[in-house]
Amino acid sequence: MARASSDRTLFFFEKPSAMRQLQRFFKAPTTVCVAAEGHLLAAQEPAAIRPAWKTWRFDDLPIAVDEIPVTCARNRSGASHEARIAAIRGALQGVDRVIIATDPGREGSMIAWEVLEHLGYRGRVDRLKLGALDEVSIRRAFGALAREPDSGERDYAAYLEALCRRYEDWHLGLNGTRAVSLRLRPPAFREPWRFGGVQTPTLAILADLERRIQDFVPRDFFKIALPVETQSGAALTLWHAPKERIFDRAESEAIRDAAAGWSGPLAVAQKDVRRPPPRLFSKDTLARRCAKRFGWDPQRTAATAQDLYDRGFLSYPRTESEHLPESQSGDAAAILAAIAGSLDAVADLIPAAAAIVVRRGPRGHYVKDPGEHHAIVPLRKVPRSGELAPEAWRLWELVARSYIAAHLPDGIDARTTVTATVEAPPGPKRFAVTGSVVRAPGWRALYGTEAEDEDPVPGKTRRDDEPTTGRLPPVRDGEAARATDAVVETAVTEPPRRITRGELPVVMGRLIDQVEDPALRRALENPANPNEPRGLGTAATRDAVLPKLEKSHYVVLAKGKDPAITVTEAGLAFIDAVRRVFPAYGDPVGRAVFEADLGEIGRAPTRAEAVRRAEEFRQRTRARLDALIAAVAGSERIAVAAPAPDAAGRPPTTAMVSFATALAARKGVRLPRGLKQDAAICRRFLDAHAEPREAVAPGTARPPTPAMRRYAEALAREKGLDGLPDDAATDFAACRRFLDAQGASKPAGREPRPARKPGVRRRARPRTGGDRHADSPA
Repeated sequence: MARASSDRTLFFFEKPSAMRQLQRFFKAPTTVCVAAEGHLLAAQEPAAIRPAWKTWRFDDLPIAVDEIPVTCARNRSGASHEARIAAIRGALQGVDRVIIATDPGREGSMIAWEVLEHLGYRGRVDRLKLGALDEVSIRRAFGALAREPDSGERDYAAYLEALCRRYEDWHLGLNGTRAVSLRLRPPAFREPWRFGGVQTPTLAILADLERRIQDFVPRDFFKIALPVETQSGAALTLWHAPKERIFDRAESEAIRDAAAGWSGPLAVAQKDVRRPPPRLFSKDTLARRCAKRFGWDPQRTAATAQDLYDRGFLSYPRTESEHLPESQSGDAAAILAAIAGSLDAVADLIPAAAAIVVRRGPRGHYVKDPGEHHAIVPLRKVPRSGELAPEAWRLWELVARSYIAAHLPDGIDARTTVTATVEAPPGPKRFAVTGSVVRAPGWRALYGTEAEDEDPVPGKTRRDDEPTTGRLPPVRDGEAARATDAVVETAVTEPPRRITRGELPVVMGRLIDQVEDPALRRALENPANPNEPRGLGTAATRDAVLPKLEKSHYVVLAKGKDPAITVTEAGLAFIDAVRRVFPAYGDPVGRAVFEADLGEIGRAPTRAEAVRRAEEFRQRTRARLDALIAAVAGSERIAVAAPAPDAAGRPPTTAMVSFATALAARKGVRLPRGLKQDAAICRRFLDAHAEPREAVAPGTARPPTPAMRRYAEALAREKGLDGLPDDAATDFAACRRFLDAQGASKPAGREPRPARKPGVRRRARPRTGGDRHADSPA
């Protein structure tokens, strides 16, 4: 665009709220400020580019363009951003320099750069990176801007990385969804099989876990309790519960018999155990904590944190890091003093300047390089009483307490372990118990009874800790004792834990925690920043994956504050099809490595190098796309007997649950988790444990299974009936009707829906936001 020479500078903000925060710092007449409202431009739909692409035909694939055309996006009210684009076009007239002051990160860079490129601006561009919107942070950002003459060049590389991500999302979501739906989707599934570069490998993680849970067979294992009495009259119980569990009852009984007659000295070991405070919050760990404590979904947490950032109360929230730069350790005294004036309840616990603890290094809170953005922390600007809505206050207080805890002393526990060695076949066995008392609460005084250990790894079986108790009776090291009894206790192995809604972003970012293979773990390591291993998606985009998986009927959520995620039959069938045809798209580790290569575009040292890397990436994307379509074209439609997606996650009938319960009791097995809530789980259990059906001659009625008939007879006796109806004893369908009639009851606590009045139509439920069709970028 043509420009007249002047000294005018334009500041480009992401939101009007951020613009108002900074406008007080520059009031020169040559300064112009404009604000976007998120992305002002959007990728065009395929049909808008070429009408023939509206119809789904496999012969048209792959659908590809060199550059994705854009059009004016719409705001939340549905109004076009065309007027805002026109206003920015006018503001750019006569401007020599643009300073991009959008939110730091790829998305913020893209919001500004895509408008500047769309409008043909060719002047100087600089980047103001605002990690927070308080006065101190703003002045620091301007100081950094003055020291970085090439900030705009480096920011253009971040924009190209974001552009390449959109390029891949658009092409892969469009072509993958159409190809898989047209050629691989079984007739039983009516919904399109939506495909995406990030959501598909994320579903693969969940599907692998689902298979492990479904295939899990509970096993009894054994622990041996050894009550002992010491020479001084103290009584306590020691346990033999090795990490290598005992599954052989005979072995456990042999150890019990040997232990029952034990006598000898007790070994007592005492030590102080230091418990440092937890790490600061990243976007994902904050979402996990809010889900666990408040029942919020990650999008709700992100929106609340973003609002606090826009108002200058929190640092930038879309961050992967849980650390602060060492250069900010000097800010702690001022920030803690500000928090003390707002959080009266804990003001007495906030340390004075001389008592502040600063922990440096990877295991502490301050590191030399925390990454692109540091952890989420409070600022010198604190909210006044009543200034925030209750939700925003709860989140700010959660982050503020985390920051206070990071600067308080370690907690110290006095831990005592009492052990005895019992000679038993095939060798000596260790019996032990540990007691722990708080010697110094340290940072835990800030939370009281809410102080928690580190959150368990999502998707893993809970670990067996050494048996513990509270305060132990006084026992001397070497004191003589004798057994008063020995008992074998039976426990049952547990399946892996399901990943919850709040945990999924953490799983995507910490993919390394889900991997056991050493070679794969090495592939996920990030040498540039060991604290942030390679993962799926970005902090800004992970929250959107689960709603897409739900919309596609690949997963369902259980009930509860932080609901667990269950993969449906549709989701399992989809992943099986993808892995059979093109395994790379069902490989989470491979995708994480691929995304790390994509991140190299944003780290290019020069604009020219970024352009070269971006072009190579587009060529790679086209090659991968061609390979995907070719693989799908040469594959047969997957054969799978599965319910339609709209039935996924439905509860089983009462008769199914009753039959499964009777089978479990008769065979001495445990019901799998979720059986009473998910018909698919219940059906798999019945298929695995019910007796095989008898062969049926053509033209004759199918008889009920023996187990089904026995249960029906037992139910008839329980109800006081004179036996089974004749047809129920010989006809499967009649027996099922009998079970449904005798065992059916409405779920407790649910009111019947009132009858609809004649002539009155029920008002249609308003549509919610989201993708309008299957071609929307995944």
